This record gives sequence, structure tokens and C-alpha cells, in this order.
Amino acid sequence: MTDPVLPVIRIDFASGEEEVRHGPSEAEVREAALAALGTGRAGPAGEADAGDGAGDTAGEGVELSVTFLTAESMRALNRDYHGVDDLTDVLAFGLGEDPLVGDIYISPDAAEASARELGLDPGEEILRLVIHGILHLLGHDHPEGEARYASPMFELQERLLARLLAEFRGRA
Repeated sequence: MTDPVLPVIRIDFASGEEEVRHGPSEAEVREAALAALGTGRAGPAGEADAGDGAGDTAGEGVELSVTFLTAESMRALNRDYHGVDDLTDVLAFGLGEDPLVGDIYISPDAAEASARELGLDPGEEILRLVIHGILHLLGHDHPEGEARYASPMFELQERLLARLLAEFRGRA
């Protein structure tokens, strides 16, 4: 019997932008990515599965990059790829179907601003964005506007985040 193949998850800080490193440790970011990958691919029409971590996407053939960018770089990426000249907190780009390969870009500045506005911990918000980006890569989706917060994708995201944060707190 062969050992399971673990996903390749790279965590990068864009050249010259190391100062954007706020919040969770690399190990915590990696664990958030693994938790989201464990849900598997979305079903029909982007339906979220039960989120029990038993998905088929958590191993072989998975290669992800999570890159943290300054607000200026993130805004430029959003403008260049989505035609929206505004800062966003997370962007996810799938680079293949099978195996799952993708890039996730996160703006810690945007995450911190959102966290402040909502009274949340900035590190927690960054972990939420890691999970959110991976769920998009897995085919999950949500409506725009306020309805997004009641969508199956957001419910799954919040369950995963709550489980992960409880795990981290249990180790402390």
C-alpha cells in the first residue's frame, strides 16, 4: 500500500512585499487550505457538500499557490483580470481541471479593513479568505449582494473556519 500523496500548497509573499505578512502563521494558512480542500469539488450548480473533510480533492494532483499582495498590487490584478479598478480581498484563478491547480491572491490590507469594519480578528479574516478562494477553485459559488451570506458556499466556509479556529484554540 502506498502512502497518500499530499497536496502541494505554496505560500508566497510577492517580491519586495514581505511587509504584507500579517495575521496567521504559514502553518495556519496551510491548515485552512487543507480544510477547504477536504470538502471536495462542488456538486451540480456549485452546490456545497456536507463539508465533512472526506472529499476526493485533498490529495494527489492538487497544487495551489496562496500569494499575499499589497493593496496596490491586488487592485491592479483585479483591474487587469476582471476589469474592476477597485481593491478586493481575494481572487482565485483555476489553472486546470484535473488535477486541481490554482492560484489564490489575498490582500491583507483589504482583509484587515473588512475585519475592522465587522469587529473581527484580522488573522481570522485572512483564514476565511483562504477557505473562500479554495472553495471557488473547487467550483463553489455564491450570489452577489447580501444573499451571498446565506448561500451554501458561505455556510460551508463558516463551518470550516469555525472548526479550524476551535482546533487552533484547543492547541493553545
